Amino acid sequence: MQQPIVSIIMGSDSDLPVMQPAADILKEFEIEFELTIVSAHRTPKRMMEFASTAKERGIKVIIAGAGGAAHLPGMVAAITSLPVIGVPVKSSNSIDGWDSILSILQMPNGVPVATVALNAAKNAGILAAEIIGTADEKVSLALTAYKKNMESDVLKKVKSTSGKWPNQYDH
Repeated sequence: MQQPIVSIIMGSDSDLPVMQPAADILKEFEIEFELTIVSAHRTPKRMMEFASTAKERGIKVIIAGAGGAAHLPGMVAAITSLPVIGVPVKSSNSIDGWDSILSILQMPNGVPVATVALNAAKNAGILAAEIIGTADEKVSLALTAYKKNMESDVLKKVKSTSGKWPNQYDH
C-alpha cells in the first residue's frame, strides 16, 4: 500500500454510511486515502494533531464530514494550509441538515472550506480527485473518462426515451 494522499475524516462512526461514497470513488480513481474519526468537540487535541501534521504526512486534500454544528471542516481548515472539502451530514440531531450546511458553508474570509451538497460525499471524492488530477496525469485521464462515461449514459437514456414523451428534444 502506498502513502495516502487524501484524508477522509468524520466526527462520528455514525457518519460512515454518508462518507463511504468518497472512499469508493477514490478507490475507483486509484487514489490512496486514509479514513478515520476526528471529532472537533469530543477529541479537540486529536483534531489539532491531525490537522497540523497532515501535510507533513503527505496528505494533499482533506475531506471532512460533519453533522449538527459541523465545526470539523472549518476547524481543520483553520489549522492546515491544505484544501479542505466539507461534507454536511444530515445527522440525528440535525435541523434537516441546514445547520450542517450553513456551519460549513459560512466560513470567514481567510479560512475557506469547499462545500458540497448535503450528504454528497461522492462529489467530495470527485472534487478531491480533480484537485489531485491537476498534478497527476493518470488521475486527470481517469476523470476525463469518468465524465465521458456519464455523458454516454445520459445520451443512451435520451435515445431510449426518444418518441416516448411529447415534444421531446432528442438531438
